[in-house]
Amino acid sequence: MIIIVEKELRRLSVLQEKSPEPVRSFPVSLGFSPVGKKTAEGDGKTPEGIYHIAVKNPRSKYYLSLGLDYPNYEDAIAAFRNGKIGINEYREILDAHKNGSLPPQKTALGGEIYIHGGGCGGDWTKGCIALSNPDMLRLFELMPIGTQVTIVP
Repeated sequence: MIIIVEKELRRLSVLQEKSPEPVRSFPVSLGFSPVGKKTAEGDGKTPEGIYHIAVKNPRSKYYLSLGLDYPNYEDAIAAFRNGKIGINEYREILDAHKNGSLPPQKTALGGEIYIHGGGCGGDWTKGCIALSNPDMLRLFELMPIGTQVTIVP
């Protein structure tokens, strides 16, 4: 299965990998300034791109959470080229992805991007994707670590 998050529609859909029809869809809330790509810590944007579930947290501050491997290669390359991160941070991010581990979570690009509970209705997160707690429970039970999460405008 894969997850598609459509920011404009405020919708998270679960799809079988080769099927265009969602198995299940959920309404979501996003970062407090969701339009555009996330490029900096504190910008309130929800990232756009292809990520993976890297962590499952059953004791989240926001009920349950699925941690994403943000920032990814593309985020790191763009930030390095634009001078937003230095060579050391760039290498740390790339090495983490190469080794299959969680990239640094305290970067100039931000970090700690989760799909979590806590409710939806208005954009209130710092860049995460929030669902109602009952919907988050269903998603948490369905999704293993490694699941692809594609976030589109």
